[in-house]
Amino acid sequence: MTGNNISTIYHGSNVIVEQPEVRIYGHFKDFGYGFYCTRFEQQAKKWALTKGKKHFVSLYKYTEPQNLKALIFPEMSDEWLDFVTDCRRGKEHQYDIVEGPMADDQIWDYVEDFVAGNITREAFWALARYKHPTHQFCTPEALTCISYKGHYAL
Repeated sequence: MTGNNISTIYHGSNVIVEQPEVRIYGHFKDFGYGFYCTRFEQQAKKWALTKGKKHFVSLYKYTEPQNLKALIFPEMSDEWLDFVTDCRRGKEHQYDIVEGPMADDQIWDYVEDFVAGNITREAFWALARYKHPTHQFCTPEALTCISYKGHYAL
């Protein structure tokens, strides 16, 4: 996202999200706590369809951030795996925006196996496949880069 000319990003949920927030609760996510979006509309639809009985995709205008700390993983790498492992263990980071591949349930199982020492790093990479990137807005300052454009129901 950062460094790209993206005008619309998407968020899939069981509710319409007109005012995104950084919420700190529940389980730790790939890039820690934050508001997740994607530039891939299809990915947002998949997220929405996994949530409850109602399914919405919210759309946002994205404006390139100025003076924010961003971390970008163009693909899964050892650095990505270490960062996701740290975040899933609850270690905080100092980035406003993190962009990169997201570990779906299957990849998360592999991450868990790696963290637990059940598989090696090499075995993880043999099992993992690239997934669509996600973009996480980790701080309230990062949320100033997006503005609500609308939504639709699935």
